[in-house]
Amino acid sequence: MARIKSTLLATAFIAVFALPGAAFAQAALTVKFTDPAWDGKTVPKTATCSIDGNTGAMTPALELSGIPEGTVKITESFNDETYKPMDKGGHGVLGFDVTPSGGAATIPSVPGESDQLPAGVTVVTKNRGTGNYDKPGWLPPCSGGHGNLYTMDVNALDASGATVGTAHVELGHY
Repeated sequence: MARIKSTLLATAFIAVFALPGAAFAQAALTVKFTDPAWDGKTVPKTATCSIDGNTGAMTPALELSGIPEGTVKITESFNDETYKPMDKGGHGVLGFDVTPSGGAATIPSVPGESDQLPAGVTVVTKNRGTGNYDKPGWLPPCSGGHGNLYTMDVNALDASGATVGTAHVELGHY
C-alpha cells in the first residue's frame, strides 16, 4: 500500500509539475547581423552613445529564422553582462511587430537614445540609465562600459504575449 501511495504521489507530481513545462517549450531562433560592422566581437564605434560624442547610434539590423508560427512580436533586450545593474535588459527593451514569412523576418536597425521610432517599433522597457545616461529608448554602449561584454536577448512572442522562441546574441565588447 505504501508503495502504491508513493507511486501515485510521484505520478501526480510529474503530471502537475513536469508536463506543463513541456507545453512551454521554446524554439531556438537563428539570428544573423545584416551589417558586417556588427561581428559579435567588438561593438562598432558608430554604435556607442552620445556621451562618447557619437550621434546616430543604431541597433543592429537582423535577419531571423526559425520563428515559430503564431509569432506577432519580436523583442530585443539589450544587456551589459559585465555591469550587473545594466544586465537583463538594463540598456532597454524594444518591440518589433512582425509577420514572419516561412519562419523568417528582417528586423530593422533603429536609433538609440530615442523614443521616436518607426511605425511598428515600440519601447517595451526604458533603459535603466541614470544621470547623464538617463536617455529614452535603447541606450547604446557608453564610456562607463569600456571593455564590457554587450549582449542582446531576442524573443519571439505570440498574440498572448507568451515567449515561443529565443536567442542570446553577443553584440561584442566595447
